[in-house]
Amino acid sequence: MNTAFLFPGQGAQRPGMLHELVDDPAVQLTLDEISDVLRSDVRLLDSPEALNSTVSVQLALLASGVATGRALQRGGVTCCAVAGLSVGAFAAAVVAEAISLKDAVILVRSRAEKMEKLYPVGYGLAAVVGLNERQVTAIVDSVHTAASPVFVGNINAPRQIVIAGSIEGMQKVLEEGRRHGARKAELLHVSVPSHCPLLSSVADSLRLQLNSMQLKAPKFPYIANVNARAVRSASAVAKDLADNIAHGVRWHDATIVAEELGCNLFLEMPPGHTLADLAEENVPGVTASVVTSDLFRHVLRLAAA
Repeated sequence: MNTAFLFPGQGAQRPGMLHELVDDPAVQLTLDEISDVLRSDVRLLDSPEALNSTVSVQLALLASGVATGRALQRGGVTCCAVAGLSVGAFAAAVVAEAISLKDAVILVRSRAEKMEKLYPVGYGLAAVVGLNERQVTAIVDSVHTAASPVFVGNINAPRQIVIAGSIEGMQKVLEEGRRHGARKAELLHVSVPSHCPLLSSVADSLRLQLNSMQLKAPKFPYIANVNARAVRSASAVAKDLADNIAHGVRWHDATIVAEELGCNLFLEMPPGHTLADLAEENVPGVTASVVTSDLFRHVLRLAAA
């Protein structure tokens, strides 16, 4: 099987996630490495209380993704491409060896702190299911104002669109979406307006930090968030890591690109399941699974055969 590694973004977190990772030396080594950079134990970031913080959530997702990806690689699983949604892109870049884990930790912590500081209340994300991109875009354009900004964010599937912005603006879009026949239209458990121009200053800050870091060409294709292209240069990875926070993510297109690269097994790193679900539903001919302990052992047996 040609395997793509998928790394989930904010919203996938759950209490205890770092204590439920697969049993492999690579996991503990990765968690220790991150703890050294943070100067505190990263394993403390998955408590219910800690996960109320965007900073803890994003660092925990980075830790979970990199630790599991490295464990799979250590077990002999060959990766043909990586794709990470939002903060998951940083884990993807580390596993592809385009950026060091230390630098990724520094960037993710900075990214999350700035996001949290900019919009502490009154903003976030929402999902509209059952309408297409054109329909949602038209509703957003009719509702958006400077006082209640709202934007199209992620295109997760042809009829699963995430919007970002003020709660007030999003509520109006959700109401209109239901009126136009949306199957589901609801706020998500994300308290920052990711992937829209409201976070341009965060992208600018990340760009400056990345300019002082040494990135390398990824060992295998890194599929970008912003344009869903398979990129193979250090500069292209750096550009996507900086820019994705202020632009919509074309996630569905990214999974189609992975399939076109020959990937036919999509493995989603814990604690997520949404990316595997989306691939199963919307990318014909691929198998998609979440990396549980049982699946991890099974995949390693296949890699060793």
